[in-house]
Amino acid sequence: MPKTATSAYPPLRPTPTANPGLPKILGEFETLTASLDYAARGVTGFNFYSARSELSHVMPFRDLRESAVNHALRLSASGIKPGERVALLAANTPDFLVHFFACQYAGIIPVPMPLPTAFGRREAYVAQIRNQIVSATPSMLLGLPDYLPMITEAVEGRGLKRISTYADVATWTETSGQLHQARADELSYIQYSSGSTRFPTGVCVTHRALMKNCSAMSHAVENFADQRAVSWLPFFHDMGLVGFMLAVLASQTSTDYLATEDFARRPLTWLRLISENRATMSYSPSFGYELCARRVQTMPEGSLGLDLSSWRIAGIGGEMIKPQVMQMFGETFKPYGFRELAFNGSYGLAECVLGVSFSRPLTGMTLDHIAKDGLATHLATPVPNDGSPMGRTFVGCGVVIKDHNVEIRDVDDAHVLGQREIGRVYFSGPSVMTGYYNDPRATAETLIDGWLDTGDLGYWLGYELFIVGRAKDMMIVNGRNVWPQDIEWTVEHMDGMRSGDSAAIVLVDSQDNERPTILVQCRPANVEERGALIADIKARVQEAIGILCDVVLVPPRSLPKTTSGKLARGKAKTMFEAGEITALDT
Repeated sequence: MPKTATSAYPPLRPTPTANPGLPKILGEFETLTASLDYAARGVTGFNFYSARSELSHVMPFRDLRESAVNHALRLSASGIKPGERVALLAANTPDFLVHFFACQYAGIIPVPMPLPTAFGRREAYVAQIRNQIVSATPSMLLGLPDYLPMITEAVEGRGLKRISTYADVATWTETSGQLHQARADELSYIQYSSGSTRFPTGVCVTHRALMKNCSAMSHAVENFADQRAVSWLPFFHDMGLVGFMLAVLASQTSTDYLATEDFARRPLTWLRLISENRATMSYSPSFGYELCARRVQTMPEGSLGLDLSSWRIAGIGGEMIKPQVMQMFGETFKPYGFRELAFNGSYGLAECVLGVSFSRPLTGMTLDHIAKDGLATHLATPVPNDGSPMGRTFVGCGVVIKDHNVEIRDVDDAHVLGQREIGRVYFSGPSVMTGYYNDPRATAETLIDGWLDTGDLGYWLGYELFIVGRAKDMMIVNGRNVWPQDIEWTVEHMDGMRSGDSAAIVLVDSQDNERPTILVQCRPANVEERGALIADIKARVQEAIGILCDVVLVPPRSLPKTTSGKLARGKAKTMFEAGEITALDT
């Protein structure tokens, strides 16, 4: 088990960055267990930190393997057979890692589940877990004791053989049987997307697909010798699970963890860990960079004592990249040694394990300013970036990973498009999922002749991929195609507004007319102030987007987010129509 600091032992030291005597292999393994077997021969590993950047647990890969094998034998003795599913509450803790890998060595398929902290309401969390349990049909659920009462409520009557804490497993009888010998074509785990709600879809990830993606991503970011990672991303989300747990292990990279909830309370601890441990790689959605930049705006320049000069891959992923946010972060932390060339735009999704494309290291962001009528014309026409409301800036997501392919196809007839033509993004290669678990219909709709329909819209600029949004989110207003993000970004750039404060949707009125509507989180309590805010928003949107829209003010923190922190636009619409989000008095 991991080493823990106590007064009876000397101070803990994190696992080293260098791994002398063990040649670095970038994920070229047949199975995930083979990758841990190899990593355990070295001295690198995982390290867990508190919100105040104090080291609390150290887990070299050799210790992780030893504990995982021990718990695999206990899981097997409990009666769980190879191929059965075990749900794991995916806290950013050593216990989750041990049991995730114990499942791998036992041939059991782990299903990472989100924590209640990712949901605003108890009822929403219980419904989410219940739906995922119905979909995955696990035989057992393991988690932390604080969450088990809520979990028990969620899974009541669902046929689970056992609900236990991670600590309980250590007391179970250990079998003397052999470990399961995994094959490349076997399932390694099932990943539920961050937005899974009423109809969850579990992505089936094989060992082969996982290892191919881990290898390709490590090559894309040039994760060669003496690299170190830091992450606060949740393990129940693919970017945290794969990008900063499985991929770094498969490349024998020491990684330092901060719990997601600790990052939310003390975001600058993330940067402090990068500075103190001389980390070279760390990723975040745009909102993580924005949170850090806003925290230091009122501080004297240079007062933090950070040195971010070692950070060479400042990855951006998990949502649409907001160039203004990234530029604000770059300017704010330039006095602390941060280089804007470290920004690394990327694109990925769970159906491809994780990564699809990455920018070349230390090339910075590629910005492309195009006409806002691109969706209507299906062309990304370049226009001057002169502040005109008729243009919009997109950030490049890099080049496609090795051994994989992307095509941009016409939305209507699947014709392959060329440069600057906007269409639907299709992906193929060894990382593509085998399908959705127990959902042949959704699988058939998504996998077409070996190609994955990502559901995203994008275009090419040279060899670089640009993503412009989700096809299903596109709004049609008076015959025009409108990006909901354009409306949201217009609102969020107003004084007093924050990222994630608005959701652009289409509602149907009593005469069956479709009305573009913007739900806006409102903080002023004064009715007159609210009225003025509505008028200001309407005017700003009409000026910037050229449409008239209804404005509905809603309470702060009422707009739902996915477990990765992205706006859940479709869910916001459903909740508003159901009366779960109520309009404020204006």
